[in-house]
Amino acid sequence: MAFSNFEHEHDDVVSEINMTPMVDIMLVLLIIFIVTVPVLNHAVNVQLPQARNQPAQPLPQKIEVTIDASGSIYWGSERIDEKTLHERFASSARQNPLAALHLRADEKTAYAHVARVMAASQRAGITRVGFITQP
Repeated sequence: MAFSNFEHEHDDVVSEINMTPMVDIMLVLLIIFIVTVPVLNHAVNVQLPQARNQPAQPLPQKIEVTIDASGSIYWGSERIDEKTLHERFASSARQNPLAALHLRADEKTAYAHVARVMAASQRAGITRVGFITQP
């Protein structure tokens, strides 16, 4: 065993890092981590109820009407007159009361043409109207 005597007064600076305390601390932390991890993953076993899915409700039908610059009315891509427009609005409202009107109108279309189409849809019972525009 080596003992130091106090006869030599060496005040030399030790320039090495003493790793022993750091290794001891890391080992203690590792043991604590190993012990606590199984406790954190503890789960309660329960019987979950069974559920039955209902069929999804169909999305509301959309009616696409286009009005060009001259005031002509198109149902989808088919050109129709105002009488046919009233009939189709009425039949669509009977088939699906949640139907929505998607209205496309040329920017040069007179407002009177758009107002007539909106009034016809309202009389038929179609209250949901959307204006389709370019972003």
